Amino acid sequence: MEPGAAAAGKPGLLKNVFIRFFLFGVLIVLCRFAYVVTVTGESCELGNFCFFSLPENLNFVIANTGGSAIAAKKEAVPSISVGSTKPDLYTSKDWIKAVHFYSAVFQDLMSQGFLSRKAKSLCVETPAGHDVYALRESGVKGAVGVFKKASRPLVIPGESHRLPFADNSFDFVFSGGGRLEKSPKPADVAAEIVRTLKPEGFAVVHVGARDTYSFHSFIELFNCSKLVTSRDIDGFDPPMPKIREMVLRKDCGESEGFGHRAENPGGGAGNKCSVPGHKMDLIRKAEPLIEIEPLKPWITLKKNIQNVKCLPTMADISFKKRYAYVDVGARSYGSSIGSWFKKQYPKQNRTFEVFAIEADKTFHDQYKLKKGVTLLPYAAWVRNETLSFEINGDPGEKVKDKGRGMGRIQPANPASGGFNGEVDRIQGFDFANWLKNTFSEKDFVVMKMDVEGTEFDLIPRLFETGAICLIDEVFLECHYNRWQRCCPGERSSKYEKSYGQCLDLFASLRQSGVLVHQWW
Repeated sequence: MEPGAAAAGKPGLLKNVFIRFFLFGVLIVLCRFAYVVTVTGESCELGNFCFFSLPENLNFVIANTGGSAIAAKKEAVPSISVGSTKPDLYTSKDWIKAVHFYSAVFQDLMSQGFLSRKAKSLCVETPAGHDVYALRESGVKGAVGVFKKASRPLVIPGESHRLPFADNSFDFVFSGGGRLEKSPKPADVAAEIVRTLKPEGFAVVHVGARDTYSFHSFIELFNCSKLVTSRDIDGFDPPMPKIREMVLRKDCGESEGFGHRAENPGGGAGNKCSVPGHKMDLIRKAEPLIEIEPLKPWITLKKNIQNVKCLPTMADISFKKRYAYVDVGARSYGSSIGSWFKKQYPKQNRTFEVFAIEADKTFHDQYKLKKGVTLLPYAAWVRNETLSFEINGDPGEKVKDKGRGMGRIQPANPASGGFNGEVDRIQGFDFANWLKNTFSEKDFVVMKMDVEGTEFDLIPRLFETGAICLIDEVFLECHYNRWQRCCPGERSSKYEKSYGQCLDLFASLRQSGVLVHQWW
């Protein structure tokens, strides 16, 4: 090869290598930009990483009611890059309106001593950080917000039910916009607020709770805390025109402000509890009891279901940890779970766990195919013991399921004498103890009870153990020596109780604060 040709080829090779390195560098820059902006939710200004920069002296002004201005430099609040067709979020009317609202809220809290400029502060579940910015403009410079997608520099990424902070990190925690009640896990969010709050620190929450039931449900979410004060204020957002502001203090060791005994999910708390008085408000709104014994109970009681006012139609059930339906004496899936609860009970868009308690083994197989239903193949009873289970029906009774009569339990030996039905030996369990080991007062529990006369044993046991406090609403069929459909003028000999005794049972439950309805 000629020396001249070799010299000519060398610059071309170097040029090709340089171009390849340049293109590789451009690719890395583009990948990093795409990751920072679209994946992590960061501003393109993170680490001075921007293709276009706005002037350092660019400010925007928010005029407040007093005629003064709130100004912020570009470092404090980011702006959208040059060339964007979207209006700047931080100069929009909605942004300014929200900041004014939260600024007024925080000024009031400062005047009452619940917030100081030196307080290390956190705002949870705040998408754009209006409240964080208002805190900083109020002088709380260390304020920060948390949302699942970051909005730097005001809001960092994090889940409100798993806050990325250590225990006892903040002096002040704020949750606005009714976001706690909208959360699918309000109990977990409340627990995280309390966990990250310092002892004697304050948590302020804005909710839409207006009724006394939801008010007390909200309070129960915050363990180790005390309600200091609450007030109703006008909101700034049309979807939430009225706001209830709750101020709580982390105060471990005190239980004032709670209408119940201390919670113990393991069931080891004291045996008795007092049903909270705020449930009396619901009872006053409930449908009246049928005072006069119906001549055709199979018709009257069935029609009365249309008059029943379920608890979720009278109160907000948002502030609960779990939602459960317990069907005691469930029989087949279609008896009440599939035909009534799944289709008709108002659930406020909450997902309910379903527990079917049924001792009759005839119905057990069909529950194996039902998702979301837990079968307890035992008899609800006052203690754990083996029982006799009698299958029979009233003369001429047509209320059967695939030819199967209604079953009832007997704690003694199988019935003899005139009984000509089927008798099984089954296992009974302490129903009250199971309730205390399964649920807490933070849960929303609806119970339907149809146990062929055993209600006169189970209900007193629920009061005795305090398990009645775990049940929010009861649909109870009370069994008595009613008029028979087959034989006019004759009463059933299957049950010993009278309609008057059933009415006394319903009345005593309501007088004790239990929202109970007459079932059929």
